[in-house]
Amino acid sequence: MWQDIKLLNATANTLLGALLLVLLASGVWWIAQRPMFTLKVIRVDGIADVQLLHVNALTIKATALPRIRGNFFTANLNAVRQAFEAVPWVRKASVRREWPNRLVVTLEEHEPLGTWGDEGRLLSVAGDVFTANLAEAEENGPLPEFNGPAGSEKEVVALFAQLQAWFVAVNLAPESLTLSSRYAWSVKLNNGMTVELGREHNKTTLQERVARLIGIYPQLVARLQDRIDSVDLRYPNGMALKASGLVSGALKSGAARKK
Repeated sequence: MWQDIKLLNATANTLLGALLLVLLASGVWWIAQRPMFTLKVIRVDGIADVQLLHVNALTIKATALPRIRGNFFTANLNAVRQAFEAVPWVRKASVRREWPNRLVVTLEEHEPLGTWGDEGRLLSVAGDVFTANLAEAEENGPLPEFNGPAGSEKEVVALFAQLQAWFVAVNLAPESLTLSSRYAWSVKLNNGMTVELGREHNKTTLQERVARLIGIYPQLVARLQDRIDSVDLRYPNGMALKASGLVSGALKSGAARKK
């Protein structure tokens, strides 16, 4: 073996290569640990330069910074992202390094649309359920109330926007929207009236039912003033209403069965 020159050269080259790799790795590690690469600045921006309304230095210092480890080279960017996404009001975070000792964090805040359920949670305009300070969310006034089965959040947000557009014709606006466990819709309007919309059988079911109410609403107001408590639109050809203790039907023949 020791007389095999080629084998000896190959072994020596392999050992030399391994030694060089160890020395290189040690040098890189030594350089990476220099004080100049210690994280000194973490800059936080709003997405697309949008000003952050609810996230501030105090919440970041209390929630995110204690979870950040390492320096410019060794900090795990995914872990840093998760640390910032744990901050109240943060919907999404992205992180990048900035030479030689900075991290730049871009945050997207939740934009609250209303409350969700009875557990103090909030629903965003994107259909995300999140937890934050309700008083902060309602600093400009009470928020609409939403309820629905898990997984229906985006569907609720979409219908709420449609209802806003539909009811503007009679100067009304939805204040709460509920989707029951049987997937029947109920909306409360800003005049205190509750409207039972029922289940959605096709893409036009709810719009047709709302149009039926809007068409007759001026006549109802003329007769009953502001005494209308609720309207039930779950009939194929009519509706039923309750007004200040008076129960009145506006049903056509053959329309007694609710849908």
